[in-house]
Amino acid sequence: MTTSTASVAEITTTAIALLCRQIGPVNTARFLNQFTTGLGNYTQERDEMLGNATVDELLLEIKQRREQGK
Repeated sequence: MTTSTASVAEITTTAIALLCRQIGPVNTARFLNQFTTGLGNYTQERDEMLGNATVDELLLEIKQRREQGK
């Protein structure tokens, strides 16, 4: 009996195709999403967006934006 081993890329491609056929592309994506951690650095991005603002400063900004929207 001879067997050939597939590369990890080939196994992944075959597995994704099987999942898509059996549970559909949306559920396949949802399933695969369980095994990814995402991209980027949330802490760094948050710090770049918010800077060193205090809670009081953020609350003031929220109140000002709400007043402008009226």
